[in-house]
Parts: sequence; structure tokens; C-alpha cells
Amino acid sequence: MNEQRAEVFCNEYLAGDLVKTKNGYIFTYNDKYFNDKDKPAISISFPKSKKQFVSEFLFPFFFGLLSEGVNKEIQCRTLRIDEKDYFTRLIKTASTDTIGAITLKEIK
Repeated sequence: MNEQRAEVFCNEYLAGDLVKTKNGYIFTYNDKYFNDKDKPAISISFPKSKKQFVSEFLFPFFFGLLSEGVNKEIQCRTLRIDEKDYFTRLIKTASTDTIGAITLKEIK
């Protein structure tokens, strides 16, 4: 499986990158965002840090951006996405109209 990548935006500012690898997920803050003292951490579970955040599973913070129930079914059917492919669902549906300040854009 190839890596999948997404840019993570906080209030329309590039905050970092989220990558899906064969071993799990990695979130890393963008240097410019990290160095700007006026920019907040994207969540309490991702305090601003130079380290990479690594997880075997999609981080709960990002999982929380996914639709559930009927909306999930409609999105998966319309976009032809496997309901269990969380990363693809995230990058295809969280580019606009998310709850809160975070959006994602697929890096192709």
C-alpha cells in the first residue's frame, strides 16, 4: 500500500501533515505554524511539538471529524469509499464544512 497524505489546516492556516503508512498514522506540525506563537495547538491531544505523533490507528481527534450513521452511508455510497477506510473518508469529506476549525486537503 502506498502512503496517503493530507495537509491539516487550522482556521485555514496550514498546521501540519497527516500521513497514513503501512504501519499506521503520523501527524507532524508544519514548521511555520509551529514557530508562530500566536497559532494554537490543533487540539489538546496534539500539543505543539517538533516531534511526530505516531499511532497504529487513526487518531481519535481525526476520527471524530468523520460522519456517522446515515450521513456516513450516503458519503460512502456516493464517493464509493469503503466504510472502514477511515483515512480516505477523512480526506474526501473533511475539506469543507467540518465542525470546528480543522479541515484537511489531500496531497496527491
